[in-house]
Amino acid sequence: MALLHVLQFPDPLLRNKAKPVAVVDDQIRKMVDDMFETMYEQSGVGLAAIQVNIDKRIIVMDISDDRNQPLCVINPEILTREGVQYESEGCLSFPGVFDKVERSAKIRLKALDRDGQPYELDAEGLLAVCIQHEMDHLDGILFIDHLSALKKDRARKKLEKMRRREF
Repeated sequence: MALLHVLQFPDPLLRNKAKPVAVVDDQIRKMVDDMFETMYEQSGVGLAAIQVNIDKRIIVMDISDDRNQPLCVINPEILTREGVQYESEGCLSFPGVFDKVERSAKIRLKALDRDGQPYELDAEGLLAVCIQHEMDHLDGILFIDHLSALKKDRARKKLEKMRRREF
């Protein structure tokens, strides 16, 4: 396995739209394994392939406290949405930036697993938030796109300030 480079805002590649996976083969499974390793190393709960400059509709997640419930989502599609929730979100592509975002409270997901087998999943709470957040990435949508102009500006300034400290 290998650690992948996580793109940071404002990298324009984060705005790319991911392409569907035609066949789940060993190459795709290696990408999934590398994405999990990267996500765990970065202490994230989710990672979309587009965030590591892979233009495939692949998401990895693990919202468990023990980091022992990996979930692979390939070619995801939300079948149903229900209710509304507001949760504080962060993002590996926006280190140190957190804000509340409106998401559906419950969703039903259709996807392929790491072996290319189709499945459906009912999700709510943090899992539903994570799925929606990562699916946005696959369409070039960033979590700050859900924020007001004032909050977007605040997030940009915070990131700029953090980058200046790094140099």
